[in-house]
Amino acid sequence: MASLSGASKPQTSGAASAAPDSTSAPNSYPALVARRMIRLGATIVLLCGLVVADILTGPAMLSVADVLRTLFTPAQADALTRVIIFDIRLPMTCMAILVGMSLGTAGVHMQTVLGNPLASPYTLGFSAAAGFGAALAILTGVSLPLVPWLTIPLAAFVMCAAAAAVVFAFARMRGMSPEIMVLAGIATLFLFQSAQSLVQYMASPEVLQSIVFWLFGSLLKASWMNVPIVAVIFTLCSLAVLPNLWQLTALRLGDARAAAIGVDVQALRIKLFGLVVLLTAGAVAFVGTIGFIGLVAPHIARMLVGEDQRLLLPMSALMGAITMTGASVLSKLVSPGGVIPIGIVTALIGVPFLFFLILRGQRRHW
Repeated sequence: MASLSGASKPQTSGAASAAPDSTSAPNSYPALVARRMIRLGATIVLLCGLVVADILTGPAMLSVADVLRTLFTPAQADALTRVIIFDIRLPMTCMAILVGMSLGTAGVHMQTVLGNPLASPYTLGFSAAAGFGAALAILTGVSLPLVPWLTIPLAAFVMCAAAAAVVFAFARMRGMSPEIMVLAGIATLFLFQSAQSLVQYMASPEVLQSIVFWLFGSLLKASWMNVPIVAVIFTLCSLAVLPNLWQLTALRLGDARAAAIGVDVQALRIKLFGLVVLLTAGAVAFVGTIGFIGLVAPHIARMLVGEDQRLLLPMSALMGAITMTGASVLSKLVSPGGVIPIGIVTALIGVPFLFFLILRGQRRHW
């Protein structure tokens, strides 16, 4: 018996020494989370760099020294430079960040609850509806009595909510399935794009120019009056979804599996649908139609951090802000002395990415 017990001891210790340490393995869960957190931190650093670049660039051609002096010691800067930095460039940069984060978050919500990689506020007609509301307000010339600057944004907000109501009504009648919601959204997109064309056809040349400029999307409409509104909407919507992060992660496994572990799929889909409407309407109401941010940002974020909503949501928001801020910088560099509407630049970024998704999907299929 002693020999047997003595023989067994080296075997046990050898097996223990040969077993890998799960906490230090490169493919362990803590290591995976650490790598994703590093990517999240690098994304924040990249966004900070783009913010600085966005403030530095512009038609005024200010030097780096002038911009830094105005930002950190505004009392020593001349009045014109202070106006350019604090009243024009900073609101545009802040609006680019907030709009990008709102559309990136809305896009990942729609792709999660619908299970469709091409779902976004733009492709499902919400942005088109907001554009129709703004175009209708410009055509009719109506104005709110006390806050006339809110007339066009409010019209865009109302029409975006109306489009969501149409999609929601069709979905409720047919069972709130993802397929029905996607089909209803595509029909809504064509409906409001046709309505936009009708409004443009009826407009005079002067009014038509204003409508087209709004539909292009531009950060020039940003000011310290509307930036806080977008910030409040984004903050409230982000806080509202925090209790549902694990449910959203489970929903990526499919409706049946999510329901099996206690997720109320229909209630979650309704809640996320309402948050998407608020995020989209708040984002495009002040800057015009912005396409593809809600489509591009979630896919890039998913490549970097996976499907865990605790990391996917902040990464999608950051990637939306990066895409929007980068497009803002590019719009000012392409045309020195002027600013190309940012909606054109985001479309130029989004279309090649759509082709990339198609090719990537084909390679996976093969």
